[in-house]
Amino acid sequence: MSHIYIYSPSSAVRDKAAFKRGLARLKALGHEVEVDEAALASHLRFAGDDATRLAAIHRAAASGADVALISRGGYGLTRILPGIHYKAVAKAIAKGTRFVGLSDFTAFQNAVLAKTGAVSWAGPALGEDFGAEAGPDDIMEACFDDLACGQGEGTGWQLPKADAERLASAPARSRPGGVFSIKDATLWGGNLSVLASLVGTPYLPEVKGGILFLEDVHEHPYRIERLLTQLLHAGVLARQKAIVFGQFTNYKLVPHDKGFKLATVADWLRTQVKAPVLGGLPFGHVATKVLLPVGAPVTLAVEGRDAFVLWGHPH
Repeated sequence: MSHIYIYSPSSAVRDKAAFKRGLARLKALGHEVEVDEAALASHLRFAGDDATRLAAIHRAAASGADVALISRGGYGLTRILPGIHYKAVAKAIAKGTRFVGLSDFTAFQNAVLAKTGAVSWAGPALGEDFGAEAGPDDIMEACFDDLACGQGEGTGWQLPKADAERLASAPARSRPGGVFSIKDATLWGGNLSVLASLVGTPYLPEVKGGILFLEDVHEHPYRIERLLTQLLHAGVLARQKAIVFGQFTNYKLVPHDKGFKLATVADWLRTQVKAPVLGGLPFGHVATKVLLPVGAPVTLAVEGRDAFVLWGHPH
């Protein structure tokens, strides 16, 4: 059984039913669940004013919980980044608290990495995932359970066929034994829109030789390309050893696109960077999502269409 602390650092919780379902599900799994005093606060579109949300983050850090899990994403973290006590957050992480979330939480995760080098976790939110009306996704729940129990050491997925074929055609020296691998590279990234908003600020980590994973929601492919262009022109993409696309969801193509789609963006990106651009990572605003350690050294390995990100014990 793990101690899970629920707090709201971004948008206000509007779906109270999903919030309650999420709490009930975590308790049914045997976890001790503690809810922050301001988890259901509301101010404008936020879960309380800036001071309230900062205090919630600091209470989460002081809670001694095994997992500090956000109630939801939305918007609100970028505006309070200067007020976060990063040493307190890093101290909590060093003592064993895993900060977990996605979407707007990307700002917190990358700021913590930039300021302290501490590792947080890209993963579910309470309402969206554990409180889903149809019930939590089995894979997400299993990955979360591994994290809560301290057992997770990696994750895997199947690459799109075209991505696997590109790697297979790479020089043999880059894939000895038929396995393409990048070792001891920092895994980082998250929501593309939020990440791009950190360019030019002290809250974007200067990761060199990293593995950058990206996802987004409600962003048309041309807007995804524009965000990637910002990272490209800022020199961020050129410093990476691999770029991995997660799930880009809930957008609508229109006749004016004339065939311009997400695959078009990925193909364009491959002409701009030397690093491999891979897809299919099960992470983003989708039910089936893995958990990923933001800021941890990992190994990316690909054999055929099977891709793995490994951490924990050396591989």
